[in-house]
Amino acid sequence: MTRLTIESGICGFTTKVTANLKEGGKDVSIAMESGCEMVEAMAGELKEASKMSVFTGFLTNPVYKAAARHLKHTACPVPSGIIKAMEVEAGFCLPRDVSIIFERQ
Repeated sequence: MTRLTIESGICGFTTKVTANLKEGGKDVSIAMESGCEMVEAMAGELKEASKMSVFTGFLTNPVYKAAARHLKHTACPVPSGIIKAMEVEAGFCLPRDVSIIFERQ
């Protein structure tokens, strides 16, 4: 099981993602909890995906397709976080924090 927390920024919403490699090792189940109603709507649709989908492009990726249907803010980091959790759970990469840091001048 892979768990991560996404702090989305100025909107103030936090999303918790849990990814589990399902029996058979081909699919990853995805669970999300968020204060954001758009992410919650996306979570209602996106319950699992093929582990290999992490290698597909934006237009064919099931995570980004669900995001396109439910999220109004294209800068939302939640879809990327979901894919990161799936990659780690599938064994395609090691867990390492990511960040976006604004440089103030």
